[in-house]
Amino acid sequence: MEMVWLTALGVGGATVAGAGLGFVFKKISHKFSDIVLSFAAGVMLAAAVIGLIIPSLDYGNLWITVAGVFCGALFLNVLDKLVPHLHKLSGLDQEAHPDQTAKLNKVLLFVMAIAIHNLPEGIAAGVGFGTGNDGEAVTIAAGIALQNIPEGMVIIGPMLAAGMSRGRTFVAALMTGLVEVVGTLFGYLAVSISAAVLPFALAFAGGTMLYVISDEMIPETHAHGSERGATYALLAGFCLMLMMTHFLG
Repeated sequence: MEMVWLTALGVGGATVAGAGLGFVFKKISHKFSDIVLSFAAGVMLAAAVIGLIIPSLDYGNLWITVAGVFCGALFLNVLDKLVPHLHKLSGLDQEAHPDQTAKLNKVLLFVMAIAIHNLPEGIAAGVGFGTGNDGEAVTIAAGIALQNIPEGMVIIGPMLAAGMSRGRTFVAALMTGLVEVVGTLFGYLAVSISAAVLPFALAFAGGTMLYVISDEMIPETHAHGSERGATYALLAGFCLMLMMTHFLG
């Protein structure tokens, strides 16, 4: 359980660490951001397939795994559609700053999307420990933490540019990290209570990660003219996780 706690804090803390870097590098170029996020997407892709979906097949059967993947994707899809307008969190007067508030709404929706997918990512990290292979679980968690750092970086600049104070901006980033801590503990406890749910839980977590990669990360990294570099960065991230799995798994 101590390892699970350390992993939870590490995964959530990676987002906060990235946010800290975001304050230092407030103006990150689209090209740099796309390359880093694509690398992180490759890491996530390998972690989802090798660390979650394939073990789900090993512990269960094909149909449980397929159902889990689609349920995980649908879960995240539904949560995305339920995201409310969050301008009240900014501390700005909506009537006094209508244009700025509209811009901030879009930024906060993006931040909320990060927080939403941090929950199942945390669950993925926690569920990994249910396999009994701590090395594999740590590899999954490391992959998630790696992609959390650039995410933490890229949410800071837009919030500051939209008029949020540094204090509120940091709190928003901190909350996205805490969501992941909660998810990690929940995933571990859920699998510990009933090993029967392990195959579905692994596939569910893998499905959420695949959804995030396809729906958010790849479109974002291919929207600013850096498609070629982003593609190779994704391959580099994927291969890095292959090597980590080979040597640490």
